[in-house]
Amino acid sequence: MDILLFGANGQVGWELQRALAPLGSLAALGHAEANLEAPLRDLIVRERPRVIVNAAAYTAVDKAESEPERAMRINGEAVGEMARAAAELGALFVHYSTDYVFDGEKSTPYEVDDPTAPLSAYGRSKLAGETAIAAVPGCRHLIFRTSWVYAVRGKNFAHTILQRARTMDRLQVVADTYGVPTSAELLADVTALAVHRIWGHAPAPPQAPAVDAGDLWGTYHLVPSGETTWHGYASFLVETARSRGIALQVAPGAIAPVPAATFPAPARRPMNSRLNNRLLEQRLGLQLPDWRVHVRRFVEEIAG
Repeated sequence: MDILLFGANGQVGWELQRALAPLGSLAALGHAEANLEAPLRDLIVRERPRVIVNAAAYTAVDKAESEPERAMRINGEAVGEMARAAAELGALFVHYSTDYVFDGEKSTPYEVDDPTAPLSAYGRSKLAGETAIAAVPGCRHLIFRTSWVYAVRGKNFAHTILQRARTMDRLQVVADTYGVPTSAELLADVTALAVHRIWGHAPAPPQAPAVDAGDLWGTYHLVPSGETTWHGYASFLVETARSRGIALQVAPGAIAPVPAATFPAPARRPMNSRLNNRLLEQRLGLQLPDWRVHVRRFVEEIAG
């Protein structure tokens, strides 16, 4: 077995099945095949993968406030089990984390080595997963922190906004929280490139510095270029959909900017979710596209 994928039926996992398939034999496990609340070592060792990719997670941010132990088991303890199994097998371990490991108080985009300070049970559980990986001696790993993930498949902000725009005259969207919408498609494609590079099958592009594969291991911020607010994201999404002929009830200019306090929630969110992707671009020799590029692709798929 070359690649063992957890979370195969989620937004990111679904795209990973496509992106990773050309790299070798792939076993894609959903919740029915791999329950992260149960022990995982025997399952992983039996498959003996060369690469373990974990796209599974507890993502119910508000619900995690009332069941923090479950969030910690899935996002923290289970990730540690995967890392230990990866080290035992000498496999590469790929894992996804989040902007929620930061408190959002910084005025500029977060760097990879900035201090973490999660505000919520969900954020603490995701940070616990990162910490568990780092604590395993000999675990070759890639941790990709990302933000505001969306895809054509699954439930997400983009689908919610378009659904409301089809049925409502006016919308209110938060305008004082900053971040970068990230498509699951981009996450999957960059993951496949990184795995390919580390396995030594792909030459680096001319602009990439000469590095040993081992120097590519570590934690990265994987988001598109640029930044916006939830309001800016929603406005661009709706106007792009309108330009593609998608029938909308909301009128042009009828998306009102409001503060985050308008929508109180059990879990606190970081007001600044911007992540600097410079290290990833430097190490892999990439130029990540502006966030609008994949939002347009999302709309094209919806319209089609």
